[in-house]
Amino acid sequence: MFDIILASKSKVRLDILNKNNVICSAKPSNVDEDEIKISMLKDGASPKDVSKNLAEIKANKVSQNNHDKIVIGADSVIDLENEIISKPKNRSEALEILRKLNGKTHFLISSVCISKNGSMIWHYTDKAELKMKTMTEDELKLYLSKIEDEKLYAYNVYQIEGEGKNLFNSIKGDMDTIMGLPIKKIKEYLSNLK
Repeated sequence: MFDIILASKSKVRLDILNKNNVICSAKPSNVDEDEIKISMLKDGASPKDVSKNLAEIKANKVSQNNHDKIVIGADSVIDLENEIISKPKNRSEALEILRKLNGKTHFLISSVCISKNGSMIWHYTDKAELKMKTMTEDELKLYLSKIEDEKLYAYNVYQIEGEGKNLFNSIKGDMDTIMGLPIKKIKEYLSNLK
């Protein structure tokens, strides 16, 4: 058996891993995600590239100081018509994001990277398609009023297994991907390492 580290402070991702018997500790990578996103987007990177590269950067950074350990890095982005929608920093930003998504189809892209000794040894990216209902301003505000701060900032503007599912007309894709960690693929890869 090997030691596994999640390169994140995300309680959501750690819970998903633990519930699926992938027992690991968590060490945040502390990379400046916004700076990396801005730089990559200036260079014409796609939302999928941004998600994959951020997952890899996080995993590699933590892996460099944790030799012979398996390090999992992950990242999720919302892709609305090729524009990346980042997590809100406050409630007014959250409302603005909901206005942008209102009545439209967007993609949620989740990437995971596994690194060892500072280098990526495996990665996987998946995409889900979500179509948000057309809602009034009052409905959007009512929805936000039901969401606790911690969940709002951890999951972006919707927690799909909670109140967030009520925002959508249709959801196509893997629920684990939408929650930020395609766990089935991770378990598949880790089982082959044993």
